[in-house]
Amino acid sequence: MRDSDYEFIRTLVYEHSRINLGPNKRELVAARLGKRIRGTPHATVEAYCRSLRAGSATDDEVGKLVDAISTNHTYFFRENAHFDFLRARALVDLAACRRCERWPELRLWSAACSTGEEPYSMAITVAETLPALAPAWSWRIDATDICNRVLEQARHGIYTDEAVSRVPPDLVHRYFLQGFGPQAGKRRVKPGLQERVEFARLNLVGDAFPFAERFHVIFCRNVMIYFDRPTQERLVERLTAQLQPGGYLFVGHSESLTGIHHALQTAAPAIYRRAIAPAP
Repeated sequence: MRDSDYEFIRTLVYEHSRINLGPNKRELVAARLGKRIRGTPHATVEAYCRSLRAGSATDDEVGKLVDAISTNHTYFFRENAHFDFLRARALVDLAACRRCERWPELRLWSAACSTGEEPYSMAITVAETLPALAPAWSWRIDATDICNRVLEQARHGIYTDEAVSRVPPDLVHRYFLQGFGPQAGKRRVKPGLQERVEFARLNLVGDAFPFAERFHVIFCRNVMIYFDRPTQERLVERLTAQLQPGGYLFVGHSESLTGIHHALQTAAPAIYRRAIAPAP
């Protein structure tokens, strides 16, 4: 890939997603761009970039380019300490606050949900924990991602046996259907859990958040590492505004809000909480 083409792709991806591709990402970009080009009429990177520069590519093609470049590595209960905290502390605290705040519904958001393992892990944790704390409290999860391709997979909720191997067997039995015949070796999230999660495309740094109500829990993990500092600060500000007072923000263990101006309290490593509003 020529230097000029790499710089062009870097700039285009940044403008549409704020994903900041540094010089060390060149080989990764070249590999993923090669796969994307095979789905177009263009024979080379140069021809593909020429088409983009000429403005002949549609917004849909730019979206597919961002999809191809985006990293979507995830698995069930990734960074399991977060789910332990959600179960043992966050949901306990929120259920206690609910009595005073009169929240009609517990709302959670997986802000970079990829192929669905994260929001379904959140859903399993809530389904296992909340009935003992607040059995009448309804709940749901919004799950968003910039990549249409992974959202389609997440909506289907079908995973290989290997993909669910990290999930304890009793939870696999309770929340997944086993495939037979042509679907042998696969598992599907049971409808009762699947219907708790609503998937939608969202560019975290380019789109207005479409939510009318605030969330009690937001997972935005392993996405800010691809943004530059100004973009990180703006995103944290927007996520904080989307949290209920007393709500929790979870970021990736490889991420940190150190050095970022924010109004959150540290609750645990890579977990932050919005202060509870004082009583009037």
